[in-house]
Amino acid sequence: MGWRGILGFEFGIVQAPLGPDISCPELVAAVANAGGLGFLRAPDSDSPDTVRELIKKTRSLTDKPFGVGVVLAFPHKENIKAILDERVAVLQISWGEVRQDLVDEAHRAGVKVVPQVGSFKEAKEAINTSVDAIIVQGREAGGHVIGEDALISLLPRVVDLVGDKDIPVIASGGIVDARGYVAALALGAQGVCLGTRFVATEESYAHPIYKKKLVEFQGTAYTDIFGRVRWPGAPQRVLKTHFFNDWKFLPANENEANQPVIGRSTIHGTEKEIRRFAGTVPNKTTTGDIESMALYAGQGVGLIKEIIPAGEVVKRLVEGAQLLIQKNFTELKC
Repeated sequence: MGWRGILGFEFGIVQAPLGPDISCPELVAAVANAGGLGFLRAPDSDSPDTVRELIKKTRSLTDKPFGVGVVLAFPHKENIKAILDERVAVLQISWGEVRQDLVDEAHRAGVKVVPQVGSFKEAKEAINTSVDAIIVQGREAGGHVIGEDALISLLPRVVDLVGDKDIPVIASGGIVDARGYVAALALGAQGVCLGTRFVATEESYAHPIYKKKLVEFQGTAYTDIFGRVRWPGAPQRVLKTHFFNDWKFLPANENEANQPVIGRSTIHGTEKEIRRFAGTVPNKTTTGDIESMALYAGQGVGLIKEIIPAGEVVKRLVEGAQLLIQKNFTELKC
């Protein structure tokens, strides 16, 4: 059955690497303890000591395996070296080329490699290496979105492309409940990767106001107004806040560089200013105008009604998927 494990994990449920520090050790450990695959997120600069600290803290909270996500668009060489030295179970990579030499190096360290892709072309290139699984992200996803295709059209194409190769396909984008999980399984996925649903958990390091806005839900929008300097050419899906509605037509030549400071945040031990239109996600330490910051969310956010423990998210997904599949199988037999 599709809710069974992938990559040696108990269940086919993956918690996305939520940046820059929203997927904290407490969240990742809670997902791991519940039988899912949780991902820390490596810093957006080479900070191997921070990576090791995050791994050590997570290991103090769980004896289960977990992973670390790395955005290849940012400096990452030393971060990846630290991840491989620590022999973390899974290295997740995105926004960059899936190189065979990197995959081989990880495998020599006993680390599995799972790239995230957002197009058929990216999927084909990744599958031609010896990756251990592949996350297919649809345009419905929250945060920085790689491709332009909807999950419902992209996912089955990638599943067909993989064919009989031993590469599990994991669906990502707009999935928050058991119905989305089962729909992904019907399209050929062997697991699901959730971001927004895990932001809205008790353990996530997101700011309480950010979590509150996810539950209130006022719609999402696909935009590029946030983080144009730090991460150019990387559009994102965000909540439609009053701030976004006021500024959604920001001219292409405008960016955060010359904007006023609207808050401050401590990220991985370093205090940083947050300027208007920066792509910084508010964490628990953030002060200032929270509702005017980047509040990333996928299109499935309207189905999130409450903030619950991460383990409960996993439990509801698994039990709900089992019930739906059993119910529909029974109806088909009748």
